Amino acid sequence: MSIEKNIYNIKKSIKNTHLIVVTKKQNIDNIHKVYKTGERSFGENRVHDLLIKKDLLPNDIKWHMIGHLQTNKVKLITPFIHLIQSVNSIKLLRKINECGARDNRIINCLIQVKIAQEETKYGFTKNDSISLLKSNYDREYPYVKIQGIMGMASFTKSTKQIINEFQILKNIAQYMQSKNTILSMGMSNDYQIACELGSNMIRIGSLIFKSS
Repeated sequence: MSIEKNIYNIKKSIKNTHLIVVTKKQNIDNIHKVYKTGERSFGENRVHDLLIKKDLLPNDIKWHMIGHLQTNKVKLITPFIHLIQSVNSIKLLRKINECGARDNRIINCLIQVKIAQEETKYGFTKNDSISLLKSNYDREYPYVKIQGIMGMASFTKSTKQIINEFQILKNIAQYMQSKNTILSMGMSNDYQIACELGSNMIRIGSLIFKSS
């Protein structure tokens, strides 16, 4: 199927859920095809690729940083980034706040929680994320706006395990003060499960760009 048809089928199957189109390893022509369907929220895993694509694509795109973010690269994206979804440590949170102060710009962020079993995944532990959300973080980090929670489930065929891991995220999100809390969970292989459990933001790449 075409990119356009893939997007149509995904959006038809979700309700009240914001789609982030993951552009990892995709060429500019394919991303343009997505743009022409009306999508404006795009996510990238690497800062280097994000900066290149930002300059080659229309400036009304809302860019999301969804991959592991090194502290020495934060300053490169804070002037324009719409949402950093992968805040996985206090050290990174401090750096984002520092760069936000430099740019005189409040940076929207999600706290990434490690719910998967794989060692390659990053994120706060469940307890550390709850402690952060229960603290006066808005005073300590005035140039950061924590809008919600993000996490990735284990890459497994076990639906039960995926449900249990997403449920952890959903429970942590309840510690957010805002009624408009973002719960970013669900990717190409598990977004339908995530949506059933209350996800209001999904990150999909391969399912959009695959051809039949």
